[in-house]
Amino acid sequence: MLIHVVKRGDTLWQLARLYNVTIDSIQRINELPNPNRLLLGQSIVIPVAGTFHTIKPGDTFWSIASQYGISVNAILQANQTVNPNSLLPGSTLYIPPLIHIVQSGQNLSQIARLYGTTVDAIIRENQITNPNLIYVGSQLVIPRSKPVIEVNAYSYQKDQDAANTLQQIGHLLTYFSPFAYMIKEDGTLEPFDDDLMLQAAISKNAVPMLAITNLSATSTGTNLAHAVLSNPQIRETLITNILRIMDEKGYKGVNIDFEYVPPEDRENYNQFLQLAVDRLHERGYFVSTAVAPKTSGTQTGLLYTAHDYEAHGRIADFVVLMTYEWGWRGASPQAISPINQMRRVVEYALSVMPANKIFLGFQIYARDWKIPHKQGDVAETFSAQEAVRRATQYSAVIQYDEVAQSPFFRYTDESGQGHEVWFEDARSAQAKFDMAKQYNLRGISYWALGYPYPQNWALLNDNFTIRKL
Repeated sequence: MLIHVVKRGDTLWQLARLYNVTIDSIQRINELPNPNRLLLGQSIVIPVAGTFHTIKPGDTFWSIASQYGISVNAILQANQTVNPNSLLPGSTLYIPPLIHIVQSGQNLSQIARLYGTTVDAIIRENQITNPNLIYVGSQLVIPRSKPVIEVNAYSYQKDQDAANTLQQIGHLLTYFSPFAYMIKEDGTLEPFDDDLMLQAAISKNAVPMLAITNLSATSTGTNLAHAVLSNPQIRETLITNILRIMDEKGYKGVNIDFEYVPPEDRENYNQFLQLAVDRLHERGYFVSTAVAPKTSGTQTGLLYTAHDYEAHGRIADFVVLMTYEWGWRGASPQAISPINQMRRVVEYALSVMPANKIFLGFQIYARDWKIPHKQGDVAETFSAQEAVRRATQYSAVIQYDEVAQSPFFRYTDESGQGHEVWFEDARSAQAKFDMAKQYNLRGISYWALGYPYPQNWALLNDNFTIRKL
C-alpha cells in the first residue's frame, strides 16, 4: 500500500487515475467522512500493491533490490526524486510489487513454489475467484514475506460493543484483553460482563488475556497496590482468584497492570510476578505485564520506580510498554505518542530485556484541546475518524510534526473558541510499524478498541503477518 499526502487541488478522482485504482477502493479503505472534500496535508491510504522500505545505514540500491527480489532499475523508476548515491537513513523508498507473467502450462501451485509463497497468499493478493482459471500472459502480484508479529488489543467497551468490534478486526489480533478485572484489598476481583466479547474473540482465534488492575475511574490505586503487594497471604489469594476466573471464563493468560505502585513495594511487585509465573505456568497459562514508559533504570516517580524493567523482562512471558499519554488530557496540547519519546523507551527496554518479550504500546485515539490552554482544562478524547470529520467540518489544514511523527490541526469553533487536535493517521501508524520492524519487537499492543481507525488496520495487515496461536 501507498500513503498519499493531499496537495492543493487533489481529488479522489485524480488520485484514482494517478494510482490506477477505483474511487470506491480508496473510500472503502479510508472511510472518508466526505469523499468530495480532501484536506490539505491529509494522509490517504492507496490500496495498491507494493511496500515501503525505511533506509538503514549501509543500505544501497543494490542491497535493497536484492532484499526484495527486484531490479535496481525498478526501484529507480519508482523513486525518481531520490539520489541513489545519497540514501538518507530514516527516509523511505517505495518498493514496487513483484510481478509474475503467467506462462503456458503454469498453475498457481507451481508459481507459488517458484517464489517461495503459498497459493492462498497469491489468491488473496490478486483477489482470484477461480484458482483453477488463470490465463497465459496475465500478470500476478507475488506477495512478499512479511515480518511475523503478535498483536494485542485492550478494550473497555461494553460487552456487546466489544463483541461487535471483534467481529470486524478480531482476525488481526493474537490476544484480546478486556479491561479490566479490578483488584480488591482482600485479593478478590471485581467481575464485569465479558461473555459476549470472549465468545467473539474465540470465534476469531484471538487468545483471551485476563487484564487485572488496581486502577479505577476515581483512584490511582496506590494504597490498594500497597495493601495487596505487601501482604504475602493476599498475594496468594489474588493468584488463586485469578486462576479461578481463568478456569471459569476460558482466559489463557493474564496481563498484570499495577500502576502508581509505592516505590517501597518495588521488590514486593517483583515477588508477586514470580509467584504468578510459578503458579500459572504449572497450569499452562502465561503471564504478561504492562509497564510505564521509562527511559532509564534511574527514572523515579510514583508511576515509574516500582516498575523494574529488568525483573519484568526476566520473569514475565512478555511485557507491554505503555508508550503513550505524553499528551494526556490535562496537559497542554501535544502528541499523545511522539515517536521520538517512544524510541527512547524502547531502546531502554532493549538494554535490559530481549526484543522477543517486548510489545510496543500504540494508542488509537485523538485529543482536542482548547487553546490557549489554561490550567485545569481537560481535553476531549475521541477517535481518529472523528478527528478527520472535525477537520473536514472546519476546513482545517492537517499539519505533521516530523519529530513526533504525529499529525495535528487547529480550528476555531462557532463560538470563537480555538482548538488544537492531535491524532493518529496513516503516516504515524507506519512510523510505529517501522520502529517495531527496526527493533524486531515481539508485537504491538493497542490501547484501546472502540476508537475507529480504519487506516491503521489496513496498514497493520499490509505490514505484518499476524501470529495466531
